[in-house]
Amino acid sequence: MEPKRLKIPLREGDVRALNVGDLVLLSGPVVSGRDRVHKFLFNERPGRESIPFDLSGGVLYHCGPIIRREDGGYRLIAAGPTTSQRVEIYEWWLIREYGLRGIMGKGGMGERTLRAMKESGCVYLHTIGGAAVYLAERIKRVVDGWMIEEFGAAEAMWLFEVEDFPAIVTMDARGGSLHRAVAEESRKRLVELLRPGGA
Repeated sequence: MEPKRLKIPLREGDVRALNVGDLVLLSGPVVSGRDRVHKFLFNERPGRESIPFDLSGGVLYHCGPIIRREDGGYRLIAAGPTTSQRVEIYEWWLIREYGLRGIMGKGGMGERTLRAMKESGCVYLHTIGGAAVYLAERIKRVVDGWMIEEFGAAEAMWLFEVEDFPAIVTMDARGGSLHRAVAEESRKRLVELLRPGGA
């Protein structure tokens, strides 16, 4: 399958045209965020003007990067995805509040986030676990960071410039979810195995 090349910020029409299973290559600005940033934004509600990065049409990457400060800037060492389900309780609100078009990480998310994606025009992008150094090579520049002193480098929000960053759509804006489908099929197989003579 030929990957779809997408430029960030993403347009709603392009996002709604994506389907579960589509391979994508992302280019443009991507912001990172893990547990502490999500919790802060959800609980404190600082408003868009308080965040130095424009999240509208953006992609939020669930990532705790390893970053070194050097020569007046930053050098990225590794940038693999973290488990997205950890921020399920916050993500639906961030999608609606900040106009996000893509959430990227690993492992997928739950039904509340899926509903918000369908309503707002957003997709979940699953990227490669265990390939943090390779993915860091797809990040061409660390532009800036926010809440570094307060949260530390791994939990701060970072703005990256990416080029041909690989991912696969596993939750789409139509309500499709590969993660839900796998869970349902797994439950079905388990029931079959537990029946007398099922093995």
